[in-house]
This record gives sequence, C-alpha cells and structure tokens, in this order.
Amino acid sequence: MALKTFVKISNVNNLSDARYCAGMYVNIMGFSLEEQNENHVTPQKFKEITDWISGVEFVAEFQSTHPERILTTLKDYEGFTFIQIEEESHIQLLMNTSYSLIWKTKLNNIVDFDYYIGIAKSLKEGGVTLLIDSDELTLDLNVIKKIDQVSRFCDVLVGFDIDQESVQRLLNESLVKGISLKGGNEIKPGFKDFDGLADILELLEVED
Repeated sequence: MALKTFVKISNVNNLSDARYCAGMYVNIMGFSLEEQNENHVTPQKFKEITDWISGVEFVAEFQSTHPERILTTLKDYEGFTFIQIEEESHIQLLMNTSYSLIWKTKLNNIVDFDYYIGIAKSLKEGGVTLLIDSDELTLDLNVIKKIDQVSRFCDVLVGFDIDQESVQRLLNESLVKGISLKGGNEIKPGFKDFDGLADILELLEVED
C-alpha cells in the first residue's frame, strides 16, 4: 500500500499519531524541538516514540531558533534527516549541513505567490522544499494555479485548507509535490480521534 502523493505530518507529539501515520505510509513526520512550543518533544520522548515506528523519515521543526542553536539542539537527538525553518534568512546558514531543508512560509494573499515564483529556481538549486501555509487563502482554482506555477520550478508542499475535496483538486490541477497535515494531542494516553487525518489519508491510499 502507498499514498498518491507525498505527505508530511507536523506537530507529532504522541505515539498514537506516530504509529497511525507510519502505518498509513506517510513520508515524513515532524516534531517540534522548540521548548516554548506546546507540542515540544524532548529527546527522551522522541526516542520513545520513534523506536516503535519504521519506514518514515523525521523532520525537526523550528520557528525562530537561530541556526547555531538548531544544530546544537539536534546533537541530543538521533534520526532526523530534515530541518524545517520559518526564517528565510536561516536558509543559507543551514544549506550546507547534512540535513535536507524545508522552509515553511505563510501567505496572506494571492499576490504573495509572485515572490515565491521568482525565487523558486534558486530554492530548487539549494535543495530546499517550500511548505506553503496560510490562514487567509483557500484552495480555489486561482490559488491552485499559483501553486502550480511555483511547483514547476521547486518542490512545494501545501499545508492549508486541506480536505477531501480540495486535495483532489490540488493534485489534479497542479504539479505540487505533496501536502502537509497536522498531528495533535491525544484525548488521553493511547486514545486519539483520527477522523480528520483518516479522511484525507484514506482518500490518498493506493491499493496494491
């Protein structure tokens, strides 16, 4: 079994999410390593979770931490192959490390896409995957057209307005690399409501 597109899960902080998503063959699983983040995962908890799963790569998620601090923090963890950052200025400082980079950026309106279309080739050359998020935009055809324009020149993940209808439209109408979904807290240890994740991941399943 596999999925129709590349899938990243972010904010993983419990074994229930990790085991479910690994079993659904997601590609990469993100863990917040910033202590002030509500989903922060300690080295011990990260090991406890990841010792139970296989077949998935891990991304260390940061918002504003300086690259030097990022690399120092990662010395306490084993298993990460990706770093996710949100500061554009941090890209150059982390580009020549052993980690692959994901740059998460938040767009406020459709005009913002023009900037990313302009720098997409340089992101591709630097091996940087662009993760687009937004609190304002929806995945209508005009936005998807802009996503497609960026995706023609670099790897793009979309992390907003993902539902059963919009994900089909996104995959059919663009060259996007994939999508980014969010994990979350358990109802109580060992119990989790997977309805939102399951709706999307089951839709993307490719039967053997």
